[in-house]
Amino acid sequence: MNELSPTNKGNITIIGAGIIGLCAAYYLTKQGFKVTLLEQGDLLNNCSSGNAGMIVPSHFVPLAAPGMISKGIKWMFDSKSPFYVKPSLNPKLISWGLKFWKYSNQQHVDRVAEPLRDLHLLSKELYDELAKEPELNFGLEKKGILMLYKNQATGDEEIHLAKKAQQLGLDVAILNAKETQALEPDTQLDILGSIHYRCDAHLYPNNLVKQLIAYVKANGAEIITDCKVNGLETVNGEIKTIHTTTGDFTADTVVMTGGSWLPELAQQAHMNIPIMPGKGYSFMVNPTNPIHHPALLLEARVAVTPMNGQVRFGGTMEIAPINYKVNMNRVQGIVNSIPQYYPDYQVPVPQIDKIWYGFRPCSPDGLPYIGYSKKLKNLIVAGGHGMMGVSLAPITGKLVSELVTDAKLSTDISIYSPNRFN
Repeated sequence: MNELSPTNKGNITIIGAGIIGLCAAYYLTKQGFKVTLLEQGDLLNNCSSGNAGMIVPSHFVPLAAPGMISKGIKWMFDSKSPFYVKPSLNPKLISWGLKFWKYSNQQHVDRVAEPLRDLHLLSKELYDELAKEPELNFGLEKKGILMLYKNQATGDEEIHLAKKAQQLGLDVAILNAKETQALEPDTQLDILGSIHYRCDAHLYPNNLVKQLIAYVKANGAEIITDCKVNGLETVNGEIKTIHTTTGDFTADTVVMTGGSWLPELAQQAHMNIPIMPGKGYSFMVNPTNPIHHPALLLEARVAVTPMNGQVRFGGTMEIAPINYKVNMNRVQGIVNSIPQYYPDYQVPVPQIDKIWYGFRPCSPDGLPYIGYSKKLKNLIVAGGHGMMGVSLAPITGKLVSELVTDAKLSTDISIYSPNRFN
């Protein structure tokens, strides 16, 4: 191992202070680096704050999977559907869609299952370590996640997947309705059965984000907000200057995160990193009857997470260029699905100011981008995690710190290469 000291690598500038950027800053400050984060927003409403807060080794199947194309076409005609690709002649959307179609096959799913499992399991271990930090108290709970289903076709599909998960060594139980109800003694369930991914966990992402911001600042990192990158100056294959709306910054190593804005940033580095925003919504409800386990309502594709004394309901995946309009039909779709699984929860449609929305950065093959750029030798890319940003943030941050120090990597990252579409 060729361990390099911080003085060898100098200053690190991270573009983007979402959950990935913050975790990278956490591990880099631990190594003693001087870290600056450039954030185009105000830190108050990044994508991870409204996230379902799930840590999901169960998610070893990428978004690009068999059946998603046919489901997407069917759901296109339903304004309340859980997955929606907005028809558009936008060339970026067309290009992304063609790539997504190419990867939506069983061969791709089989190839990435083990690497994705390993990435999630490593990240879960790192969350255990993070939770031991006195300054970090983000409600980590290891109750697993229940995949609730109402019809037999969905159940058969999920049981098949659960058996695959068991073959991958994950802790998974196949439960009938009565066994599932025993795990939720305080609220009625209307289901046929469930899969209990006991390998999963959950946390309160709002606290995690706030506490990581405070932690990295206390450990010497500087966060510049309302700072949009509008140009990169390169010399001899290295980024020398980052031009922003608040001035110029120099860095020895640049880490580019940026969430759903990553493609535009990457373009400035002459890289093609296809991502489409997957817009999702969530809202909080005061529980009438306690829900003890996080759950995914499979047919509705709605996430349910008890957190901070409330329950967060979230869902929908609207693939379209970034827009800031709340689509109440999508929210209505989430609301309508809740009592179908939890009859005690007759939830009203929330007021528009109580609805959170964010843009999940979705790559066309369902895999994140992690690694050095081939174009610029001091640029590391870390983004495109889709719905798995919170789940994979710690391992991504640790991998970034290992790349910076030339340390042995925690896991092989070749399939996550940011150069794979160049």
